[in-house]
Amino acid sequence: MMTEDLKKEFGKVGVLFGGRSAEREVSLMSGKGVFAALQSKGVDAHPFDPAERSLAELAAEKFDRVFIALHGRFGEDGTLQGALEQLGIPYTGPGVMASSIAMDKVMTKRIWLACGLPTPKFLVLDSHSSTVEQLREVPDELGLPLMLKAPHEGSTIGIAKVAGYSDMQDGFALCAKYDEVVLAEQFVAGRELTVPVLAEGRNARALPGD
Repeated sequence: MMTEDLKKEFGKVGVLFGGRSAEREVSLMSGKGVFAALQSKGVDAHPFDPAERSLAELAAEKFDRVFIALHGRFGEDGTLQGALEQLGIPYTGPGVMASSIAMDKVMTKRIWLACGLPTPKFLVLDSHSSTVEQLREVPDELGLPLMLKAPHEGSTIGIAKVAGYSDMQDGFALCAKYDEVVLAEQFVAGRELTVPVLAEGRNARALPGD
């Protein structure tokens, strides 16, 4: 009975995973787990990899809703969310604007500052024009150790911890491969938490965890 109820409630569900970002392999693992879990509960779930199939094919599937298990660009940055909005397909996770902002570490930090929220001190470095002399000035400004990050990547892709001046150039080169700019950030020791937020408005619930 539970299986039939779920099929009726959720209809045909597309599980979107894989994609074209640098985090493809992580997404494949996540998506396969989600797909298996939904099937085990009797949900009429179907896998869909946007790297291998087009938006026209997505529309032709006539999904009642989709579960987004994509990571990184084209999956978490508002691009896909905008396409799904145009197609009229309900989807999991935040909307276009929230996805776009949250995927950009630099923009997110600037919004936090504008709202008076604390965030580690940072600098934004151009991936193509930053000179060796400019890189040497970063530790003087932010202190050591410091972090270098590709602002639009996740899953620890395009990230480097700089312990000394001699690490700056290699760390910068690593991060610059993934983005037009590199975020240099003051290092703050502490626990790393993941905080999903379920629902929205007054019904929103934060579920922090390691």
